[in-house]
Amino acid sequence: MSTSLSERMVTPEVEVTATAKRRRFTVAEKLRVLKEADGCTKPGELGALLRREGLYSSHLSAWRQARNRGELTGAAKKRGPTAKPVDPLARRIAELERENRRLTARAERAEGLVELQKKAAEILRLLPDCDERR
Repeated sequence: MSTSLSERMVTPEVEVTATAKRRRFTVAEKLRVLKEADGCTKPGELGALLRREGLYSSHLSAWRQARNRGELTGAAKKRGPTAKPVDPLARRIAELERENRRLTARAERAEGLVELQKKAAEILRLLPDCDERR
């Protein structure tokens, strides 16, 4: 049985990831790689380790500096500014300011409605009575 030309020319599907994903290393992984790197004594061993782990030498440098500063001893430090404790008085002041703005807006709307009613009453007073038109 022979296959047609179109069946032979089918190319396999290529798997492509949508976006690259940054690798994250745990403290344990960093310490393990550093321990292995420190144990490399023969020429080429360190390069083989870096290729096997998919790392750059700059990773080792940064991780060694972090280890020397004591940053790899415990849990990972959270990034960003430290959370400030919320002062209950500041929270209460913010709530009262929000309520003040809400009530001020409501009073302004009510004043606008009163002004509208005054104008409508004035216009109605100026119009002749409906009985006089007939």
